[in-house]
Amino acid sequence: MTDVMAQPAQPKASEPFISQWASRYRGATVEDLDPPAALSLTPSDSISLALLSAFERDYTHLTVVDAETRALLGYISIPQLQTQIEQGKVKPEDEIRSAMVRFRRRGAKYQVITMETPLEELEAFFAGAATGGQKQDFAVITDERRRFVLGVATVGDLEEFVKRRPA
Repeated sequence: MTDVMAQPAQPKASEPFISQWASRYRGATVEDLDPPAALSLTPSDSISLALLSAFERDYTHLTVVDAETRALLGYISIPQLQTQIEQGKVKPEDEIRSAMVRFRRRGAKYQVITMETPLEELEAFFAGAATGGQKQDFAVITDERRRFVLGVATVGDLEEFVKRRPA
């Protein structure tokens, strides 16, 4: 939700990642997942708007962008947001900035996930192959130059693709 943005890429572990579904991908890329367009909000939007927007589209993660430059700043995880509301840490009328997860910009190298990224690479990203084993729940799909947020892919999207694809 890392340039596709979730966690900074770190040196790969000594053992290579082995895809459990490689035989089902058969050359498929992120584009074959047919990810829905990203829904991006700004830090000043309300938490209630984020919840309403996510529920209307059945999204679990929303990207947060700068209102003027449209630069990607971070994301909101709807399940985490609901927990924060239940615990009284935030209120629906609060701004998203009070609950969003910000991406670290300085000194962080992010793995770019584009529509052309092979699904084996996306699976490795979700499994934490580039982040020292820290699993990722979602990936922000961008263009190659990281100028535009094109969509968000989740582990669930990848699992659904595999279910629909014959062995």
